Parts: sequence; C-alpha cells; structure tokens
Amino acid sequence: MENRDAQQREDLENEDFTPDLISLEDEDGVSHDFEIVGAIEEEEATYVALIPQYDEPEESLDEPADLVILKVMEEDGEEFFESIDDEMEFNRISKKFMDTLSEEFDIVD
Repeated sequence: MENRDAQQREDLENEDFTPDLISLEDEDGVSHDFEIVGAIEEEEATYVALIPQYDEPEESLDEPADLVILKVMEEDGEEFFESIDDEMEFNRISKKFMDTLSEEFDIVD
C-alpha cells in the first residue's frame, strides 16, 4: 500500500499541469492568447477547443469566456487553424465538445 501511495505522489509530481497556450492573430492583425482545452479527432480531421487567456486571472472571472472551436488543417507540412464554415459540421463538433468539456467547465449554451 505504501509503495502505491509513493508511486501516485511521484506520478503527480511528474505530471505537467502547464496549460497548452497558443497565440492567434485576428483579421485586424491583433494577437490573442488562447488555452487549448480539448481536441477531437473525427473523420480524418482534428478539431480544437480554445478559451481566451487573460493577462490577469481576475479578468477571466468577470465575464463568461467564449469557447472557440477550430479545425486543424495542414498544407505543405504546416498546420494551421481554420474556422468551420459548414453549419452541420460545426454543430456536430460543438455538441461533442460541449458533452466532453461540461465535466470540467460550466458551459452555457
């Protein structure tokens, strides 16, 4: 029992709890930071769910954050994110993210 507890403590110490952060540029050239909170692979495509990152943690408490869902695309070996233009595809993927992320976040439709 003691060895198992020691192993669990060691596993927790070695776990990386640093959020996956990325910067995206909007249409106006302004950079915004996001945390990747989930990823789904479906039908040979990958989708990511992002929430905005704020400079001050208190800012995240002021208003509900928007969940941004993007499709991961690849061109010439380079990955990039693209908005999902097809409404049926967007609704299907959004529902999957809502179902999986609702355990970790308070999600409001």
